[in-house]
Amino acid sequence: MFKSKARITAIGSYVPEKKLTNYDLEKLVETNDEWIVKRTGIKERRIANEDEYTSDICFKAVQNLMERYDKTVEDVDMIIVCTVTPDFKTPSVASLLQAKLGIKNTGAIDLNAACAGFTYGLHMANGLITSGLHKKILVLGAETLSKITDYEDRTTCILFGDGGGAVLVEFDEEQPSFLSSYIGSEGEKGKHLYCTNLSNRMFEEDLIDSNKIVQNGREVYKWAVTTVPIGMNKVLENASTQINEVDWFVPHSANLRMIESICEKSDFPIERTFYSLVDYGNTSSATIPLSLDKGVSEGKLKRGDKVLLYGFGGGLAQAGLLINWTI
Repeated sequence: MFKSKARITAIGSYVPEKKLTNYDLEKLVETNDEWIVKRTGIKERRIANEDEYTSDICFKAVQNLMERYDKTVEDVDMIIVCTVTPDFKTPSVASLLQAKLGIKNTGAIDLNAACAGFTYGLHMANGLITSGLHKKILVLGAETLSKITDYEDRTTCILFGDGGGAVLVEFDEEQPSFLSSYIGSEGEKGKHLYCTNLSNRMFEEDLIDSNKIVQNGREVYKWAVTTVPIGMNKVLENASTQINEVDWFVPHSANLRMIESICEKSDFPIERTFYSLVDYGNTSSATIPLSLDKGVSEGKLKRGDKVLLYGFGGGLAQAGLLINWTI
C-alpha cells in the first residue's frame, strides 16, 4: 500500500486590491447583482492591475507564507506553479518565481490542468517527495483570469477573478499529509471550456478564436455535478474512509449552486465546505488554496482535520485528494 512521506507545512495567499463588484458589472453588460448571486453565489472578484501578472501574485503569496510561518525557501528543490494564465509562453511562471525569490538550485515547472491544477500539483509534489527525488517543494495555484476574460460576454465575465495561493510541502515520514487520491480527464469534452492559442480547432470542430475564455456553462455544470461525487467516493474508497469521517470538503469554487448540488449528491453538509467564490469569484487553479487559507484565517481549519480536496474544470480534468491537515 502506498504510504506518503510528504507533509504540508505552510500556506500563504494573495489577492489584488482592486475589486470588481456585481454592481460594477451592471455597467458593463446586461446583468444585475440579484441575477448573479442567485445563479452563482458570487458578489465580487479581485482584478490584477494592468502591469500585475501571475508571477507577481505567486511571489506575494510566497511572501505571505514565509511571514506567517517563519519559513525560508532558499533550499526549495522544486517549484510547481499551476496556472492557465502564465506571463509568457516561455519562460515559465515557475522560473520567473525562482528568480524573484533568489533560489539558486531548484527545478521549476508550470502545470496546466485548469481548475484542477492545484490538486494535480499537490499530487505531483507528494509523488516527487515520497519517491525520494525531492525534499522541499513549493506548490502554487495562481491566475490572472481577468486578462483572458471577455467583458462583453455576460455569461463568463460575471464569473472570473484573480488571485493565488501557495503551500510548502516537505519530506516527513512521521506526519505525512497525503492519504489517497484519484485523478482523471475527459478530453473529448474539452470543447465545453477552452481558450484558443495556436489552434482554433478541436477534434475537427471550429472554435471561437478570441484568445478569451469560452464556456458552455450548462454542459460543464452537468459534467461536474455527475462526475465529482463519483470521484469523491473513489478517493474515500482508496483510503478506506467514510464520508462522515471527513471534517472539511474543499471543492473548486466555480459556482455555489454547483457546490450545493455536489454536496447534496455526496451527502456532505454544505456547512462543512470551504469555498472562496463569494468574495473572489472563480479563480481557477487558485480557488482551492484560497479556500483553505480562508478556513485557516477564520480559525475553522485545525491541525489533525481530515480534508477532502477536489479540483475539476477545463480539460475536462479532475483530481481529488484526501489529506490530513498538518499545519
